[in-house]
Amino acid sequence: MKNKISIITVCFNAADTIEETINSVVNQPYDNKEYIIIDGGSTDGTLDIIKKYEDRIAYWASEPDYGLYHAMNKGIEKATGDIIGMINADDYYFDDIFVDVVKAFDGKSLEEHIFFGDMFHDGDIVKGWRQENVKIGAFGAHPSMFCPKKVYDKIGKYRLWYKILADYDFMYRAYHVYNIKPIYLPKKTAFFRVGGLASNNIFRSFTEEMLIKIENGEKIAKAFPIYLLKLLKFYIKSLWK
Repeated sequence: MKNKISIITVCFNAADTIEETINSVVNQPYDNKEYIIIDGGSTDGTLDIIKKYEDRIAYWASEPDYGLYHAMNKGIEKATGDIIGMINADDYYFDDIFVDVVKAFDGKSLEEHIFFGDMFHDGDIVKGWRQENVKIGAFGAHPSMFCPKKVYDKIGKYRLWYKILADYDFMYRAYHVYNIKPIYLPKKTAFFRVGGLASNNIFRSFTEEMLIKIENGEKIAKAFPIYLLKLLKFYIKSLWK
């Protein structure tokens, strides 16, 4: 049988964008899929839009949570698919991508691989995997990542003490600690809207990145200078704006 794909959308007061997200999932021409929406207790009409598509959603819930990654973990716990994708309510998938994802996994172990496609962001294509940058801790874009359930079972879900970069921590653990291998497809997979937690909290983002590296075995003598360099580059760039 074809691998089942579970898609998880987490949202909170996303009435302006969530319908585009939902349509990008439910209209994918791939039958063996389930859609899960975890809402944080929206009050702006988001729930009315979700209910509009209720017959095409396998599970949805609306209740307070402890943030983005707690909601993602709740979705993972409900997922029954072989492969899991995460697409937030500000973003969407490009057409026909589920078929490409399943084909990419063909013949590969679902315990040892994670799929990355390219992401379209702020008018540019962001490469889904840059092997040359892995040594400095650069990984694929989370919206274009499809991760088998067996990998989540193997290495754990998102660590909630990281409020900004728990997805980065997950990818760092997967690649550097558990030796999970990337499957890279150089094709636009997901659209990522301008903004987001990391871009709106840049100093905390840099700090969490450094702590993630240290927690997962990188020496402070290597991680701290890179942290300082990133802060310096950001400061210099801000002066030219």
